[in-house]
Amino acid sequence: MNLIRGAVLIAATVTTGLIAGLFYSFSVAVMPGLRQVEDRSFVDTMQRINVAIINGWFMLCFVGALLLTALAAVLHLRAAGRTVLPWLVAAFVLYLVMFVITSAVNVPLNNALDAAGKPGAIADLAAVRARFEATWVGWNVVRAVVSSAAFGCLTWALVLFGRSTA
Repeated sequence: MNLIRGAVLIAATVTTGLIAGLFYSFSVAVMPGLRQVEDRSFVDTMQRINVAIINGWFMLCFVGALLLTALAAVLHLRAAGRTVLPWLVAAFVLYLVMFVITSAVNVPLNNALDAAGKPGAIADLAAVRARFEATWVGWNVVRAVVSSAAFGCLTWALVLFGRSTA
């Protein structure tokens, strides 16, 4: 049973780390870089990213991290000592917060940006960008921090799990 617990915990940690890294990369590189471009390039690039990111690999990690963390917690409910469980619950709650923010804020903003139409057909690109950029960037920073905290909790859970099985 420890082999299964460990494998699920590792998978939860890796997938959460990948998502945290994605949001971190957007916070420190992608969005600061796009802040420097003119409105048409910004809207066009973000619309293309919105299409490209919806793929199997992203969804596997994005949804998988939540499910794997929940499964890891369930598998540790009856574990001796249960020192890992509070860290798994904390990671799950933090990741769930990020998931809700993404669903309630970032995805609707992405959809509104896409619904604005092709950049060449948008009459006021500056207004479209203004309705999107600051809010999306701010909440992405929150997603980066919260998912990184979830990753930290899972990393510590791995340490505790390793100690308990040594």
